Amino acid sequence: MSTTEGLAIETRRLDLWYSAFQALYEVNVRIEAGRITSLIGPSGCGKTTLLRCFNRVNERYPYVRTQGEIRVLGKNIYDPDVSLIELRKAVGMVFQRPNPLPISVYENVVFGLRIHSPRGELKRAALDEAVERALTEVGLWKDLKDRLHDRATTLQLEQQQKLCIARLLPLKPDIILMDEPCSALDVEGTRAIEELMFELRGRYTIVIVTHNMAQARRASDECIFMLLGKVIEHARTADLFLSPRETRTAEYIEGRYG
Repeated sequence: MSTTEGLAIETRRLDLWYSAFQALYEVNVRIEAGRITSLIGPSGCGKTTLLRCFNRVNERYPYVRTQGEIRVLGKNIYDPDVSLIELRKAVGMVFQRPNPLPISVYENVVFGLRIHSPRGELKRAALDEAVERALTEVGLWKDLKDRLHDRATTLQLEQQQKLCIARLLPLKPDIILMDEPCSALDVEGTRAIEELMFELRGRYTIVIVTHNMAQARRASDECIFMLLGKVIEHARTADLFLSPRETRTAEYIEGRYG
């Protein structure tokens, strides 16, 4: 996959149904590469559903049906030649609650490499290098370099969430999806994850779902406001918060509903 016209993700007339219930309506979005884009809106508006479309995670459920087009780095991810394994390597995902595997810190980081590499191909030195690079990139190497064989679930929640991000990096993703990654964290943990997002911006495209308007305003370059399964407004974060074009956007930002 390769970028096209600076776009990481583009949807065209995207609809999605959960059985008979339509959750997304003709969603058209263009998400720029290398930026942090927040999906905002009240509960049930379709934010997480849209996020999970970008790596086709929704399709784990047999009652989900989609229509339309999603282009990731210029390629329609519904084309018959698209490998879900390769797509999910390119488009990694971080969930609401940290979900490190109940194994060591080291084995968490190399888990994806082991899964996706032929047996015996990876040398210990290459694995060691991947672990140090990934943990350094998320700001954990200094704290965990002497704890690599500790069980990952013994780490602080903030460290666990950073580790979940580090676990994606050896697979060299282009895009990182984050579904309310700070919802289980305290103020300090939230600040640490937001700072990490800024450090990763540019090297990766980040799309984050958040209910926290202050976080969306602080930590994103662009915002997409959704309501009842539709995209109401997509703009630079400063423009959307200071001078929204749509009345419904202004009402949501001002706390009149949601």
